[in-house]
Amino acid sequence: MKITYDPRYNIAYLRLQKKVTEVETIKISDEINIDIAPDGTIYGIELLNANEQIGKEDKGNLLVVNEATGEETEIVLAGRVRARSEISEPCGLSFCPPAALRKGLCTS
Repeated sequence: MKITYDPRYNIAYLRLQKKVTEVETIKISDEINIDIAPDGTIYGIELLNANEQIGKEDKGNLLVVNEATGEETEIVLAGRVRARSEISEPCGLSFCPPAALRKGLCTS
Protein backbone atom coordinates (compact mmCIF):
# COMPACT_ATOMS: atom_id res chain seq x y z
CA MET A 1 0.00 0.00 0.00
CA LYS A 2 1.22 3.49 -0.79
CA ILE A 3 -0.17 6.97 -0.04
CA THR A 4 0.93 9.87 -2.24
CA TYR A 5 0.05 13.55 -2.23
CA ASP A 6 0.49 16.16 -4.96
CA PRO A 7 0.43 19.65 -3.39
CA ARG A 8 0.21 21.30 -6.83
CA TYR A 9 -3.28 19.87 -7.33
CA ASN A 10 -4.18 19.02 -3.71
CA ILE A 11 -4.82 15.36 -4.61
CA ALA A 12 -4.04 12.36 -2.42
CA TYR A 13 -3.96 8.79 -3.72
CA LEU A 14 -4.16 5.58 -1.71
CA ARG A 15 -2.79 2.77 -3.88
CA LEU A 16 -3.76 -0.68 -2.65
CA GLN A 17 -2.07 -2.86 -5.30
CA LYS A 18 0.99 -2.87 -7.52
CA LYS A 19 0.64 -0.90 -10.73
CA VAL A 20 -1.59 -2.35 -13.41
CA THR A 21 -1.78 -1.32 -17.03
CA GLU A 22 -5.34 -0.06 -17.04
CA VAL A 23 -7.99 0.81 -14.48
CA GLU A 24 -11.63 1.84 -14.63
CA THR A 25 -12.39 4.96 -12.59
CA ILE A 26 -15.71 5.22 -10.78
CA LYS A 27 -16.71 8.67 -9.55
CA ILE A 28 -18.15 8.29 -6.04
CA SER A 29 -18.59 12.02 -5.39
CA ASP A 30 -17.13 15.35 -6.49
CA GLU A 31 -14.14 14.62 -4.26
CA ILE A 32 -13.63 10.82 -4.38
CA ASN A 33 -12.77 8.48 -7.26
CA ILE A 34 -12.22 4.72 -6.97
CA ASP A 35 -9.98 2.95 -9.49
CA ILE A 36 -10.93 -0.65 -10.26
CA ALA A 37 -8.32 -3.09 -11.61
CA PRO A 38 -9.14 -5.38 -14.55
CA ASP A 39 -9.76 -8.30 -12.14
CA GLY A 40 -12.49 -6.29 -10.35
CA THR A 41 -10.50 -5.46 -7.21
CA ILE A 42 -9.92 -1.94 -5.96
CA TYR A 43 -6.63 -0.58 -7.26
CA GLY A 44 -6.74 2.79 -5.52
CA ILE A 45 -8.71 5.65 -4.05
CA GLU A 46 -8.21 9.23 -5.21
CA LEU A 47 -9.09 12.11 -2.88
CA LEU A 48 -9.62 15.44 -4.59
CA ASN A 49 -9.41 18.51 -2.33
CA ALA A 50 -7.30 16.26 -0.11
CA ASN A 51 -6.32 18.76 2.58
CA GLU A 52 -9.97 19.33 3.43
CA GLN A 53 -10.81 15.63 3.53
CA ILE A 54 -7.75 14.37 5.36
CA GLY A 55 -7.30 17.20 7.83
CA LYS A 56 -10.85 17.69 9.09
CA GLU A 57 -10.70 15.99 12.50
CA ASP A 58 -7.26 14.44 12.74
CA LYS A 59 -5.13 17.38 11.61
CA GLY A 60 -3.88 15.35 8.63
CA ASN A 61 -2.42 12.48 10.67
CA LEU A 62 -3.06 8.86 9.77
CA LEU A 63 -4.06 6.52 12.59
CA VAL A 64 -3.33 2.83 11.95
CA VAL A 65 -5.21 0.50 14.32
CA ASN A 66 -4.53 -3.23 14.70
CA GLU A 67 -8.08 -4.45 15.34
CA ALA A 68 -6.81 -7.74 16.82
CA THR A 69 -4.59 -6.17 19.49
CA GLY A 70 -6.00 -2.67 19.79
CA GLU A 71 -2.52 -1.24 19.21
CA GLU A 72 -2.58 2.20 17.60
CA THR A 73 0.18 3.93 15.64
CA GLU A 74 -0.23 7.49 14.42
CA ILE A 75 1.64 8.57 11.31
CA VAL A 76 2.26 12.29 11.10
CA LEU A 77 2.09 12.82 7.36
CA ALA A 78 4.51 15.74 7.52
CA GLY A 79 7.07 14.02 9.74
CA ARG A 80 8.11 10.76 11.36
CA VAL A 81 6.01 7.83 12.56
CA ARG A 82 5.15 8.08 16.27
CA ALA A 83 3.39 5.73 18.65
CA ARG A 84 0.09 7.11 19.97
CA SER A 85 1.56 7.18 23.50
CA GLU A 86 4.21 9.71 22.37
CA ILE A 87 1.62 12.29 21.33
CA SER A 88 0.46 14.69 24.01
CA GLU A 89 -1.07 17.38 21.77
CA PRO A 90 -1.96 17.57 18.07
CA CYS A 91 0.89 19.01 16.06
CA GLY A 92 -1.32 21.18 13.82
CA LEU A 93 0.54 20.20 10.65
CA SER A 94 -1.35 19.85 7.40
CA PHE A 95 -0.96 16.95 4.99
CA CYS A 96 2.57 17.21 3.61
CA PRO A 97 4.79 14.29 2.61
CA PRO A 98 8.43 14.36 3.77
CA ALA A 99 9.79 14.97 0.24
CA ALA A 100 7.62 18.08 -0.16
CA LEU A 101 8.51 19.19 3.35
CA ARG A 102 12.25 18.97 2.56
CA LYS A 103 11.72 21.11 -0.55
CA GLY A 104 9.88 23.77 1.44
CA LEU A 105 6.60 23.23 -0.46
CA CYS A 106 4.46 23.03 2.68
CA THR A 107 3.30 25.73 5.04
CA SER A 108 2.28 25.32 8.65
